Amino acid sequence: MPKRKLRIIPLGGVGEIGKNMLALEAGGQILVIDCGLMFPEQEMLGVDLVIPDIGYLLEHRARVLGIVLTHGHEDHVGALPYVLPRLPVPVWGTRLTLGMATGRLEELGTEADLREIKHGRPFPVGPFTVEAVRVCHSIPDGSSLVITTPVGTVVHSGDFKFDRTPIDGKTPDRARLAQAGREGVLALLSDCTNVEKPGFTPSERQVGRVLAEAFAQAPRRVVVATFASNIHRIQQVIDVSQQHGRRVAVTGRSMVSNVAIASAMGYLRVPEGALIGLEEVDSLPPEQVTLLTTGSQGEPLSALARMAVAEHKQVAIEPGDLVIISATPIPGNEDLVFRTVNHLFRRGAEVIYEPSAQAHVSGHGNQEDLKLMLSLVQPRFVIPVHGEYRHLVRYRKLAVEEAGYRPEQVFVLNPGEVLELGVRSARVAGEVSTGSVMIDGLGVGDVGDVVLRDRKHLSEDGILIAVISIDHQAGTVLAGPDLVSRGLVYGPEADELMAEAREVVWSTLARMDIEEATEWSTVKAQVRSALKKLIFERIKRRPMILPIIMEV
Repeated sequence: MPKRKLRIIPLGGVGEIGKNMLALEAGGQILVIDCGLMFPEQEMLGVDLVIPDIGYLLEHRARVLGIVLTHGHEDHVGALPYVLPRLPVPVWGTRLTLGMATGRLEELGTEADLREIKHGRPFPVGPFTVEAVRVCHSIPDGSSLVITTPVGTVVHSGDFKFDRTPIDGKTPDRARLAQAGREGVLALLSDCTNVEKPGFTPSERQVGRVLAEAFAQAPRRVVVATFASNIHRIQQVIDVSQQHGRRVAVTGRSMVSNVAIASAMGYLRVPEGALIGLEEVDSLPPEQVTLLTTGSQGEPLSALARMAVAEHKQVAIEPGDLVIISATPIPGNEDLVFRTVNHLFRRGAEVIYEPSAQAHVSGHGNQEDLKLMLSLVQPRFVIPVHGEYRHLVRYRKLAVEEAGYRPEQVFVLNPGEVLELGVRSARVAGEVSTGSVMIDGLGVGDVGDVVLRDRKHLSEDGILIAVISIDHQAGTVLAGPDLVSRGLVYGPEADELMAEAREVVWSTLARMDIEEATEWSTVKAQVRSALKKLIFERIKRRPMILPIIMEV
């Protein structure tokens, strides 16, 4: 790498929402920012999680100094348990951020070298000096990062908004961001998730007022579903429950875990006696109970979704209950959310879920927040991150048309693209290998495109298995073919089709000479081809066909 050059390499988190990870490379050494995961899209059948491909970091593992975390959300810390066993480097983060990360690490038995940092206290890491700067987000202890490099200062915004009245009273440190701007910032890496929304993002306190109104009118139990990591929202639910004489029961694995972590660390203020166990809910009058739950995205196995279909072991939704979904559906989750809402209405509940109900505000800055960050930091170059591709493009348009930047100063990068910065120059200089690694169960990278294609194939067209026993020496059929199908055809039509399929297999085998009949790959290929042709002609479907040869 040329002297006095800085390379910025997004390994995830650009052109997508999730799996945030970015590498800064200077002086022959690499500093990584964030290590997040993404939840799978609907077509990723059977996949639990998606994490960034860290092949580039593994290839240069001796030069990787460590990972700095901006905040404790899963899309920024969730990949640590899968990355650290392969890349055992130090991890820096603020107190709650490390607390959230520790929960994930302990759950999967991953050891880590975690190092706590404090806002406003710079620390050296190789050729870099890193300072965490307090910002507001939908989780406490969020940070922007001011990073001094041999080429100049880089600011990573983290996920942020400029909340003037945050729940914990800790406002964003605008003064430090402005100071960095006055001293000179080479590049800003900016969150752009809400670039399509005008104005400033409303304060979290707005949700508290909406909750207070809803609780005042609720005749029975109130069920609030929100993100388990939104500690400020959880605090407001506890506070408003106290004001209305309600006690709070918590359900959902991640909600229970995060409430325990945040309470133990002092980020959540829980008055004595405010929380009760689920087993105590039925012993109290309904008007004295609040249920705090996961499931705001309609996840099929979440606590709220199970309540909605009467499959929760301890909680049943009853007529007159009020359910507040205090979250906006993540793009792609709308159908799941509305399915849950429909089930809740069928059980007689009143449901508050519309965006117009204002039971949720975002933790990401709208257009005016983004422009304010640009104005404070005054970077020479700008790189939007943490957004789908349209968000990156819209941010460039905002920076050029409303913040006075020239197009050549704003870089829209793809994952793996390398932005090379000099003291006064910037250019895209190639790319490194990157992508997504899918996790199925506890396996890392054991699900690839071929596996996903097979799962999709099975889900759409089913499977047909043909079992044949063949004499190894003579090549004659000793038993079968036995045919087993799943997800293909049903009823009388199935018997007729299976009988015809057996005849096709018999006739295929009968046409083969002894040399072909003892070459199992040839037998399988011809049986597969014959069955494929028959089934498409009869029912216009293409199931997965698996011939199995039993050698005797």
